[in-house]
Amino acid sequence: MDSPPSETVHAGIPSITDPSTPLIDSYTYHSPTPTAPGPYILGVDEAGRGPVLGPLVYGVAYCPVAYKDDLEKLGFADSKTLTAQIRSSLLETLGSDPPNLGWSVRVLSPKAISAGMLRRPPVNLNQQSQNATVLLIREVLGRGIQLSEVYVDALGKTGPYEAYLSSLFPDLSFTVTAKADQKFKIVGAASVAAKVTRDAWIEGWVYEEHADEPSMELASQFFPGSKEGTGAQWADEMGSGYPSDPKTQAWIRNSMEPTFGYPSLARFSWATIKVVLDKDANRVAWIDDGQASLMEAFESAKGPDKDRCAVTKDLGLRSVTSL
Repeated sequence: MDSPPSETVHAGIPSITDPSTPLIDSYTYHSPTPTAPGPYILGVDEAGRGPVLGPLVYGVAYCPVAYKDDLEKLGFADSKTLTAQIRSSLLETLGSDPPNLGWSVRVLSPKAISAGMLRRPPVNLNQQSQNATVLLIREVLGRGIQLSEVYVDALGKTGPYEAYLSSLFPDLSFTVTAKADQKFKIVGAASVAAKVTRDAWIEGWVYEEHADEPSMELASQFFPGSKEGTGAQWADEMGSGYPSDPKTQAWIRNSMEPTFGYPSLARFSWATIKVVLDKDANRVAWIDDGQASLMEAFESAKGPDKDRCAVTKDLGLRSVTSL
């Protein structure tokens, strides 16, 4: 499902179609499909991998190989080195030549990130990141774009990741490297798309917990800084979302409710959040009338039946090495 949040200053960002709606589910946005003949190059980068608050956004940008010289003149670079105003201007540039320039983002909501990492077996952030990258490449190909070269910004050991992507897309030439957003303009363009989208979500965050009257009433009773009917946010300032940011640290300290924890802006799978909840939140004991007997049935036996639970003994089950 597609969902997206708020602030009139970001109303013109194409990748946030409805800034008044909370970000609950992950979604994908695609710009209009370029019409210039291929082959095309494509760059991949992300924004928001490390923060404890808000979404992780993967972006791709693509253009014809023949357009590379023009791309060099447009000013794209690692988005972290640019001001917010320049990034916004470059996103407009990215949409200023539809026949030649295209871009897409995959927005992973904090709720989806946490659900993946806390499930059993877990889907760690590396796997979620790979899934987002593969999905974007597949969908760009599915839109009829003839890709030939793909450049991916990545951390750590890049060789195995490059081999993995090459195995999925054997007809494409992959370059997976650190600081690709500084080395390749097309990756810099992808970086801008991802960063502007994430920043807009964070700065205009609409709390899911304020989405309807019953939840707003509940929020006003339990969560600090939340007032029924006002749509007030938990805190006016949440910072960048990175655990090292003092403003983010203050938001984490002041926004925790002992029973209900945090709003869905927070990534519950992050150690930063887990530590605070373990230390300051109320502990919950899940009680089931049949729990004790159920645990007894499946606990390991002793003596001759050691390492066999009572259920296997009662059913006459035993291990066999051959049939």
